[in-house]
Parts: sequence; structure tokens; C-alpha cells
Amino acid sequence: MFLKHKITKELVEIISIEDMYDPCMMEVVGRSHAGEEMQEPAVYVKQEMIFPSGESLPRCWLDPHYSELKLPEKVAAIAIS
Repeated sequence: MFLKHKITKELVEIISIEDMYDPCMMEVVGRSHAGEEMQEPAVYVKQEMIFPSGESLPRCWLDPHYSELKLPEKVAAIAIS
């Protein structure tokens, strides 16, 4: 899987793909594809990665609490009464 690093704008081959899908993992191991020589693997912060198209990563890959429903205060107050 290839993603783009937001800061350097470099294309990064993600080596640990399983870590991308795990919302509890904040970092992933990847290899930059900048230059002509193969780069050494490095650790990247998932929040700094996007798809090559510029799209953000899905929230379920980044937030371990993505499935918790957040209700507006008024709705929560009505539900409690």
C-alpha cells in the first residue's frame, strides 16, 4: 500500500499494512520512495499520512473510539429524562 506523507509530500510504501487498519497503533513502518535508491524503513505517524489522491485516512484507522456515538447535549438530556 502506498500513502503520501503530508509534511514531506513523499510517497511511502507501508510495510506493516495491518498496523494501518489498527486504530490503536499511532505509527506505522514504511519506506520512502524518494530518490533512485531504495530507502531504509522508517517509522511514520499515521496522522501525518494521506492517500496519494489527497484524501484523508478513514477515521476508523486513526481513532480507537470511532464507533462511540456522540450525542448533542440537548438530545442526551432528553434521552436521560
